[in-house]
This record gives sequence, C-alpha cells and structure tokens, in this order.
Amino acid sequence: MLTHRQLRYFVEIVDAGGFSQAAERLFIAQSALSRQVRDMEQTLQVTLLEREARPLAMTAAGRSLYADARRILAALESAAANAVHAQRGTEGTLRLLHSSSVPLGVPILAALRAHTGQHPGVGIEVSQAASEQQAEDVADVGLARAPVLRRHDGVHYQPLYEEPLMLVLPAGHALTGHTRIGVAALRAERFVATPHLERGGLSHRVAELCRAQGFQPQPAAVRSRKWSQLALVAGGFGIAIVPRSMAEQAPAGVHCLPLDDPLAVSGVLAMWRHDAPELVQRFTRRLVKSFPGATAPI
Repeated sequence: MLTHRQLRYFVEIVDAGGFSQAAERLFIAQSALSRQVRDMEQTLQVTLLEREARPLAMTAAGRSLYADARRILAALESAAANAVHAQRGTEGTLRLLHSSSVPLGVPILAALRAHTGQHPGVGIEVSQAASEQQAEDVADVGLARAPVLRRHDGVHYQPLYEEPLMLVLPAGHALTGHTRIGVAALRAERFVATPHLERGGLSHRVAELCRAQGFQPQPAAVRSRKWSQLALVAGGFGIAIVPRSMAEQAPAGVHCLPLDDPLAVSGVLAMWRHDAPELVQRFTRRLVKSFPGATAPI
C-alpha cells in the first residue's frame, strides 16, 4: 500500500524535474528520496521513472500514477480543510429532517436564512421523515411532532413550541356550521389519517384525544399520514385533525374549525445528538433562540 508521503514525494520529483531539485525543496537527502521511489516500484512491481533519461521522464505506469497521485493529494487536502471547517462550524452540509406535520413556518425559515447568511459555506439539505423515524436515525437535526415514544441515549430532545389542533373537513360538510367542535362529535366521521397510539407524533396525539372521548377513529376509504391528507379532505374522503400551522396551509375546498378541548394541543421537538459537531450545535442554538417560549431539553 502506498503512503501519503510516497505520493507527495513522487509528485514533487516529477514537478521539480529530478531527484536533486526535489530533495532541495523537501529538505531531505537525495538518497532517502530515491529509496522511497524504489520502495514504491517494488510495491507496485512496475517502473515509474526512466532514470537514464535527460531530462527525467516517466514511464506509462509513472504517468498514470502521477495523474492519480495529484488527484488523491488534492482530495486529502480538501478533506482535511473540510474537517477543520466542520469542527469550527463554518463549512459543510447539514441535514435537517422534519415531519410532514411540522411545516417550515416563519421562525424555522428565519433561522435557516440567518444561519446561511452568517455562514455562507454551510449548505442545509431539508427533507421529510416521520417523527418516530427521525428518533431512530437522527441525521443532524430533526423536527418532530410530540410525543416521541422511543427515546435514545445521547440525543437532545428540545421542545420548541406548542400549537392548537384543528379539525379540517370538506367544504359543505354538515359540521361546517359550527364555530367550534368537540372531539366527541367526530365519533361517526371517517378519518383520512387514521390515528394510532403506537405511532407517536401527531397520530398518537389524535388517537389519545379520541380515546378520551370513548371512541376509536374510523378510517376513510382513502388514507394518508402525509401532507396529502389535506388534499383527501378537500376531495371529500373524510376529515382530519391537524396542527394549526398545517391547517392554515390547507387548499381550497377545506374548512377549518377550532377544537373545543383544552387538551387539543400539539408540541414540536428539535432533536440532535449530544456529540454532534459544531456545525450542528451552532445551528441548533440559533434554532432554539428563534422560539422564545422554548423550554429546557427533556
């Protein structure tokens, strides 16, 4: 296996045009430099340099190794620089996961904008993942809907905010005449996102509310736990209980009603690992500051 030092020496010999010139640049004895090249040739079982040629010339094997060595050395230099920047939190890529029930609202977008403005070398990749899935595999930062049922050691669970849950139903539905609605009135309705206690997140919270009123939510014929549930409501397939931030972005054909239940609230958590690099820690500090009502980690 060739070493980083050997590759660097070989490139320097070729760039300098000979052993003696390279030895001067590298501040080592010419004999030591020659020995390194012989070791390389012995390892590879090829001849790299035509030593009798004037000026120094490379063999076909030498030309191939030289091209690859320059790329490898450049990649190693870049990797080292990236590691330093990542440690300092000034460059790199951060993965932000969010549940489909956690829209990227004004405070989150403001945190993203401020962070990238202050650290232009940091890229942020945003994608969606279910709350429980995020808990299983925290990429860098996760935004999950409470509750997260399966907790893991070494992960911060930082409550950010709570918001009321709302009923969304098709325009023209018999319940649209109400100004507020109790969960008990939904006993006979079909839910386009079937709540389950074992799923965690929004699904768990809605299932708890229904169970407290003595019924199990009935599934609609067409269902989705993702953002598309709002489209299903608009299409008349059934109803759903969603956070206010999600209801506010409902498409035309969806009517929203407040729930007449003081327990009909849902919280959002930020999650990241205790040993996350500074790149992540710096962003999470800014994110938490974007929510003045954020409480201590749980």
